[in-house]
Amino acid sequence: MARLAVLLLCLALASGLGWANPAVAPRTILNLTNTALPIELLDWGDYKIETGAQRAPQDIASSEESGWQPTSAKRTYSLTTGQFLWVRFTLPPAPDMERWFLEIPDATVNHVSLFTLDSSDQWQEQKAGNAVAVNDWPVPNRYPLMPLVVSAEQPQKYLLRIENPHTYSAPLRFVSEKYLIRDGQNISLLMGIYFGPAAFAMLLATISAVSLRDRSYALFALSIALVTLTQASLSGITGLHLWPQWPIWNNISTLALSVLTLAVLLWFSSAVVSMRQRSRRIHYFLTALGGLGVVGAACMVLLAPPNRLHLLTTYFGVSVLSGLVAMLWAKRHGDLYAKWLLLGFTPLVIASAIPLAQVYGLIETGFLAVYSTLIGAAIQLPIILIVLTMRSHHRRENTRRIAGLDRLDPGTGLINEHVFSVRLTRMIARSELLKHQSAVMLIDVVNSEVVQRDFGRRAADELPLRVAERLLSTAREIDSAARLSEHRFAMLVEGPFSAEEAATLGPRIVARCLMPYKGLNVDCIAQVRVAYALVPQQGTNARALLDRLDERLASEPADSRRAVFVLGEMLPLRPRRRKAAAAEVLTS
Repeated sequence: MARLAVLLLCLALASGLGWANPAVAPRTILNLTNTALPIELLDWGDYKIETGAQRAPQDIASSEESGWQPTSAKRTYSLTTGQFLWVRFTLPPAPDMERWFLEIPDATVNHVSLFTLDSSDQWQEQKAGNAVAVNDWPVPNRYPLMPLVVSAEQPQKYLLRIENPHTYSAPLRFVSEKYLIRDGQNISLLMGIYFGPAAFAMLLATISAVSLRDRSYALFALSIALVTLTQASLSGITGLHLWPQWPIWNNISTLALSVLTLAVLLWFSSAVVSMRQRSRRIHYFLTALGGLGVVGAACMVLLAPPNRLHLLTTYFGVSVLSGLVAMLWAKRHGDLYAKWLLLGFTPLVIASAIPLAQVYGLIETGFLAVYSTLIGAAIQLPIILIVLTMRSHHRRENTRRIAGLDRLDPGTGLINEHVFSVRLTRMIARSELLKHQSAVMLIDVVNSEVVQRDFGRRAADELPLRVAERLLSTAREIDSAARLSEHRFAMLVEGPFSAEEAATLGPRIVARCLMPYKGLNVDCIAQVRVAYALVPQQGTNARALLDRLDERLASEPADSRRAVFVLGEMLPLRPRRRKAAAAEVLTS
């Protein structure tokens, strides 16, 4: 420890002397005894970028000093195929009680070599990166992790060579074994928070695709799988666990999986908004664009590394723009789910653009660049599940309505005239068998023309629907409500009840219909007339009973203020009939 203190004091004095010389800038001292991990290289090292043939580490170490520049805490290195980033640094003496590692937190880096100068002045190489099988790394990990030789007595010299077909911006960090264990547990927790629900959603979508025979669920399950694999590849999980012996596929998997994900999302969006039924041209365009993505992903193995990135960037821009225009078109043409798809995909698209920005050097490699896709997918997942659930519910409702068109009124969902007649016949037979009274009622809306004149056609069209709603709220579970024509409704009221109890049914319906309706003018109310009969007391033939009730409603003058009529009561005499009746009395 005394030697370490003396060395640090000398370095501090050297740094202090450097302030006196304007040409020499002070540097941060690399201190592995710092308790705040990870420890970044910052400006402690030097770097140079070489183009051309790969040189040996001894040649680099003995090369002229003019080409080296100090490293920086925030520096992005622009690389391309055929270029090598060399970094040299020296580890000062430090306690060797714990193992130390050089951490390069970038699972997409192509090739990393760390050279250590041993006791015989020979450079020993450790290899990692996507171009090397993960099982052959010195420490199989999600990203390159190089063991370091730390000595408590003398400094250690290192050379680091990085090859990457695009910009490199990951920090160089020094971490201890204890820190790695703790950090691995934190990352496992973060991954589990997403991968668990994602696996459940994928299983649920697969089951729904089979049970509902819905292609959109199958495409959604496939998109979840591809998004999950893309994120796992971007964070290095797939290279460590799924294909540790396949360096070629590991090198292109992130780009290829990203293109496949975009292709499947195009197909999924077209299926959800029923684009094939709305516009065959747009549907075939999205289908062809998705197929082009599959072909492009398959051809990536044949392309040079820079061309792979250009392919992904171009396809990303074209597919996102095409999907956006298609969804806006579907929304404009009345689709219910297009706007929700846009809302769900927006976080994923924005999150997917962040790794591309990092590849092009617009931002540095960090937590957001690595895990942004995971965050975007976690936000997108429940939104899309809700959209699919709503879509399935509406489709089932439509199927149920179509299947029940021969039994139900499509506008109100009430039973139609045929079903009503059958149920009336059965209710009469049931009342005769059980020897109690039930009631059958006809309800006419008589002020539709007045409503249309005062409040418009829309209010007049909506009024019968509101009346149907009130009838359903008045009826019990054992009763039946029906729509017989545009402005005529009917109800079957199961007994037993007395004539006095039956007499209260009509006024209750009239009162309910006279109450204001939410969303309509307070004066826009339904004036109805109700005619009812008791069965089987007032008739046992269903058709004849309905005809008599119809005649009773038709016989009432249009300006009559009465609203409830019971079958069998004496009809009011018209003026002419009154005079004829009086003449007969006088004659007699």
